[in-house]
Amino acid sequence: MSKKTVIVTGASTGIGKAISQHFVDRGWNVVMNSKTKENLDNAYKELGSPANVKLVVGDVSKKSVGEEMVATALKYFGAVDVLINNAGQFSPKGFLDVDEDDLNKYFDVNLKGTFFTTQAAIKEMLNAGGGSVLNIGTVLVNHAIGGFPATAPVVSKGAIHALTVQLAAEFGKQNIRVNTIAPGIIRSPLQGKIGVDDSDSLAALHLLNRIGEPEDIAEVIYAVVNSNFISGEIINVDGGHVAGHHLS
Repeated sequence: MSKKTVIVTGASTGIGKAISQHFVDRGWNVVMNSKTKENLDNAYKELGSPANVKLVVGDVSKKSVGEEMVATALKYFGAVDVLINNAGQFSPKGFLDVDEDDLNKYFDVNLKGTFFTTQAAIKEMLNAGGGSVLNIGTVLVNHAIGGFPATAPVVSKGAIHALTVQLAAEFGKQNIRVNTIAPGIIRSPLQGKIGVDDSDSLAALHLLNRIGEPEDIAEVIYAVVNSNFISGEIINVDGGHVAGHHLS
């Protein structure tokens, strides 16, 4: 059983909760974060209230929250081995309707949250001789869907893809590996928030003719962060969404 420590942002629902469960089940220490205390407390209880899990409530767009997560990991577990930047916001809106508040929201949470939380974590990984950072992007950065306008969040995710490659280059010699998972359509509360009542109706967008489950993402993340020879990669986990389409 591993005794390594992972920080998971946006960990109270959907993909983040599945990631946390996956690591807890394999004996890892986990620092779970969410901006909503009630959701985070509920997720913790669903995991069985394990002693090797600590909670940090806060909005990752605030630099201090990332620093608090790292401090919590060090205080209780003595290390930050892995950071998973899962927290984010995403919803469709036409380009001409996007206002300054919209753009600020996506860049504050998706990009700035990832940027500064990673900054806090890498400072400690350097002291420890290495570590792994895993970001969550989207296949829509390089594979847009007509009829699904989402310029503002996609641009913010594109910045995360670029950040991934740059950090992998900057810290590779210090044994810090940085990668991004770009999910396809995954069953999560996000679908309801953007007005999709039946997530399975989108299955045909994937060659596998099904949407992804949060556990599909968690499994790949666990494999990538445990690899010592993957860095600077944008890895599509999308059921074949980018690779091709069915005729009908």
